[in-house]
Amino acid sequence: SLGQNVIVIVQGANLLLNFEDLKRASDVICNAKVVVCQLEITPAVSLEALKMARASGVKTLFNPAPALADLDPQFYTYSDIFCCNETEAEILTGIPVGNLEDAEKVGRMLLERGCKLVIVTLGAEGCMMISGDEPIPKHVPAGKVRAVDTTGAGDSFVGALAFYLAYYPKLSMEEMIRKSNCVASVSVQAPGTQSSYPYRKDLPQDLF
Repeated sequence: SLGQNVIVIVQGANLLLNFEDLKRASDVICNAKVVVCQLEITPAVSLEALKMARASGVKTLFNPAPALADLDPQFYTYSDIFCCNETEAEILTGIPVGNLEDAEKVGRMLLERGCKLVIVTLGAEGCMMISGDEPIPKHVPAGKVRAVDTTGAGDSFVGALAFYLAYYPKLSMEEMIRKSNCVASVSVQAPGTQSSYPYRKDLPQDLF
């Protein structure tokens, strides 16, 4: 239905990425400000990238997409920020996420597994954030837009969040999430994942 996720994954060349590739990229990984990992490459390779980043003091952002019910528990402990959507949250925890209360339950469960900060994205409802330092969950709503195609919305959100973490580290996490919500909302207003974002003249000026 309108505004709901429909996801198709064709992994192809992604599965060819291996530990030798990581070694060749080690300088880039270890000197980055933020490293983002997902599960569209072999999970063990993603996990090693997170470990390399953490060993060098690089902030780690992990998005378990596509989610695995038997995710290696080290992914939780090596993720500074663990960001999942409702579907991924249910696969990881067994808890269907239909509202903010469910998202809070999921967030607390993931914190118990070793995450420092959990973000559960909720589509049109925005996001729910919870951390070990701030155990009271925060709901960050999304603006109302007409969704044409939600393909890539989660990737837009995660990419924007990584951008703000790297280049605007003094912003509060709540503000970073609000801005990332805004970027994701722009991405759903046109078909496909090739967003016209950089060329839009009608974007809120406070995104940067």
